[in-house]
Amino acid sequence: MISRSSVIDISRESKVSYNRSTKIRDDVMPTILLINDDGIHSVGLLALKKRLTKLGRILVVAPKEETSGVGKALTTRQINITETGLEDGSKAYAITGTPADAFLLAFNKIMKRSPDLLVAGINMGPNLGIDDLLNSGTLGAALEAAIHHVPAIAVSYCIPEITENQPEKMAVTEKELELTVTIAEKTAQYVLNKGMPLEVDIISINVPKDTDFNAVKITSLSYEGYGDIHSKLGNGFMIKKWMLANYPDDEMGTDLYAVKKEKSISITPIKIRLPHNRKSLEDLLKTLATPR
Repeated sequence: MISRSSVIDISRESKVSYNRSTKIRDDVMPTILLINDDGIHSVGLLALKKRLTKLGRILVVAPKEETSGVGKALTTRQINITETGLEDGSKAYAITGTPADAFLLAFNKIMKRSPDLLVAGINMGPNLGIDDLLNSGTLGAALEAAIHHVPAIAVSYCIPEITENQPEKMAVTEKELELTVTIAEKTAQYVLNKGMPLEVDIISINVPKDTDFNAVKITSLSYEGYGDIHSKLGNGFMIKKWMLANYPDDEMGTDLYAVKKEKSISITPIKIRLPHNRKSLEDLLKTLATPR
């Protein structure tokens, strides 16, 4: 539950509705919804929030704890929303649900209107290829936003290796994320000014460690799936570590190739509307209509 005082009133700042291809008017303060899957106190979320503040009003709604790997899953048990503070003293909302829950609760309960932009991240680790698209909580928030016609940007910092207990995530500093934050800020500014590019619902950004501005590539999503990622643990199996080197290889031009082989910043346009070739099922329809 959230109290009445916790609901954000943005009606005085903007009474204009937008679609995903419309740029924001100069006299309107845009509202940017910020969500992640590493937990509300992640350094990536804080670094991104600080920089995006100059672009508009920021609403942070994020899982209280880490929820990596949940994709676009929704929570069927009770979800609690708690008003909390970030390290810089700003207000945020922590939820006991998933990143997709965070979008829906922000959209329907906290804001009670559509944000002008959803930015998910900064994810501590890569989000590359079709498997990550469907499994990442960061991209899960972006997918939920896109389904609701909200422009979405997903931002990931590609830590090359994440081991058990995740000390690599804990070691990341705001200074280390400076390039990733700058890329995210420039992309957000572009979308707010010009709208989403044609036939693009999500812009997925992956920034390798130790790269620079001179290595930016527009890429396609890789359709190579995970390999053997589970290790033996007692009588069962567990994903003990997450390594960029263990991602499959793919051809030049894909997000996987750009990050893994070229050490380039990957900018991937994603469209969520799936093709439906009904004509190809006409023969099946005849089969189903045939009596035994």
